[in-house]
Amino acid sequence: MQRDGYRSIAPPEESRVYTSCYCEENVWQLCECVRAQSPQLVGEVSAVFISNLRRTVPLWKQKSGHGDKPVIWDYHVVLLHQSSRWGKSFIYDLDSVLPFPCRLQLYTDQAFRSDQGLKPAFWRKVRVIPAEVFLKTFSSDRSHMKEAGGWRMPPPSYPCIQTPESVMNLDDFISMDPSVGVGDVFLLSEFIKRFTENLGP
Repeated sequence: MQRDGYRSIAPPEESRVYTSCYCEENVWQLCECVRAQSPQLVGEVSAVFISNLRRTVPLWKQKSGHGDKPVIWDYHVVLLHQSSRWGKSFIYDLDSVLPFPCRLQLYTDQAFRSDQGLKPAFWRKVRVIPAEVFLKTFSSDRSHMKEAGGWRMPPPSYPCIQTPESVMNLDDFISMDPSVGVGDVFLLSEFIKRFTENLGP
């Protein structure tokens, strides 16, 4: 889909890999698709983990929301495309009712909104991991979705994502401790300021 001349880097909806409640794997699959189909753009793409110390982060405009009330996630993951061609950043959130892709400014206004007015327990932080790093390092055995007697939510049909070094390091990505894991950690306000600025000359 094109928006204001910008062409989506995601595959058409009918061919996207998506599993409800496995946002980290959905974004991993999107990153892999970009690397396979548009390798010249993979350097502009990042996985974005949204969480905080208490793992209570509100997001608005989510498909599982009700009216104008936010959904409180323990964490959420979206894809960020910093388009050098258009000088703008776009968010790909497979769980949002906002446009797909969505201008980061619009996503900020309607999905992030602001930490001002929220109790500190709900203030958001963001970990940004370049797509190539995410694809190389992320692994999950999906144990966080298991409970006595079965799955909390049905898992993806494809095999678990693993690396030679790890079968499960999801907590390192969810952590907002800058000394843990890969990528860069920002306060929400820092993330918005940095990535909504024009990227072009």
